[in-house]
Amino acid sequence: MTPIASPSPSRRRLLAGLAAASAAPFVWPGRARAQAGGSVRICQSTALTGPLGDLGQAMHQGAKICFAGVNAKGGINGRTIELLTRDDAYDVPKALANVQGFLADKDCFALFNCMGTPAIGAMLPKVLESGMPFFAPFTGALLARPKNVRTVFNIRASYAEEAEQLVQHLATIGIKRIGIAYQNNAFGKEIFDGARASLEKHKLAGLLSATVENDGSDAQAAAAKLAAANPEAVLVGLAGKPTLDFVKAMRVQRRGVPLYATSVMGSAATLRALGDDATGIAISQVMPSPGNTVVPVVREFQQAWKASGVELEASHLALEGYINARVFCEALRAAGRNLTRSSFVDAVWNLKRLELGGFEVSFSEPGRNASRFIELTMVGRDGRFIR
Repeated sequence: MTPIASPSPSRRRLLAGLAAASAAPFVWPGRARAQAGGSVRICQSTALTGPLGDLGQAMHQGAKICFAGVNAKGGINGRTIELLTRDDAYDVPKALANVQGFLADKDCFALFNCMGTPAIGAMLPKVLESGMPFFAPFTGALLARPKNVRTVFNIRASYAEEAEQLVQHLATIGIKRIGIAYQNNAFGKEIFDGARASLEKHKLAGLLSATVENDGSDAQAAAAKLAAANPEAVLVGLAGKPTLDFVKAMRVQRRGVPLYATSVMGSAATLRALGDDATGIAISQVMPSPGNTVVPVVREFQQAWKASGVELEASHLALEGYINARVFCEALRAAGRNLTRSSFVDAVWNLKRLELGGFEVSFSEPGRNASRFIELTMVGRDGRFIR
């Protein structure tokens, strides 16, 4: 009999946090009350610098312009929204230190849009134990979708759902020999596991796989390994610098092999850095096109983005930050003037089929994301997305 491996230390911490949250789910949330007529402070640890700094900056700016617009109109129920953001440079110890500071801050009402699968996996046990609302974490990982916990609210589709969409597309067009390069961390493993499950579902051959470290140092070796296996297509489960290093190396090894990636790969900075090597990459998106102003929420986002004067390019990630902030504001409004964490949590779960103008969210049950939106796009010759 094959022995069952003991859970890792991080997994044990997560299980302990889940147990604590399940045992007393409403001990903490009702204790924190926002002062009427004042402000609501929400706190965010994200990557503003470091290997994924362009992703974090885009989402942060999208949220900022939404909150600024709300505050300019008097806030929600007489309260303005204060977004306190700390840079963690996509470094787990820094992110954990940031969140510990937020949890100790008596004025911090909720955590908002914290970034990164490894960081969220590390911080989640302490957050669950505290009972502080954990709103719209920036990850598609299943570890951020604990069941039976009412204080964690996911919006974006999961990595497993994105991987399923990509593999289903490949199966539909008759591609069977699929490779995958994935980041050697919790984020990459989630994408690998989702892709493998989807291949099994569609009765395709096993994945040809190679890992890439966070610094991209072994990207060339990973590309050479996959190229030698002669895949018909390659899934790219990478983000930031590893994406650049791997795609460039793969284009040298086998330029004609189609590349498919998840939403976190498609930042404007990454596409600019790839140049012509980005052309033809298919990318799953969990938000509408930020240039499609036929969609009302996109039109509102574009107007707010231009009015803010921010120099970053309006992107899917910036739109995601904006939409996350919009949903947060709707929950605050529904929670009423007598705002507590408990009333906020209840208000979020009562958001059913919330229509933001071409983008719908519905909070159904713990462990499920509120949006199922996924569409496949392709990078054109000008570096822009083709739907």
